[in-house]
Amino acid sequence: MGTSVLSLRIDHDLLERLRYQAAKRGMSVQDYVVRTLIRDDFDQRFQTAVEETERFYGSPDSGDGDQVRPSAGIR
Repeated sequence: MGTSVLSLRIDHDLLERLRYQAAKRGMSVQDYVVRTLIRDDFDQRFQTAVEETERFYGSPDSGDGDQVRPSAGIR
């Protein structure tokens, strides 16, 4: 897998908050931002998978209280 460069212009206050959060975790700002983007991407893909599963098994509001939904407790 190759890498590319992404250049951002961000507000000074935001950069300081990113530096603070990254330092709390012993990370560079770059690593912190990349990790945050990866986590957000995973969360979106996971939510899509949950929604597709609910469509396959029926919506949670279908009134069938006996069936256990795969997404029970996720939200």
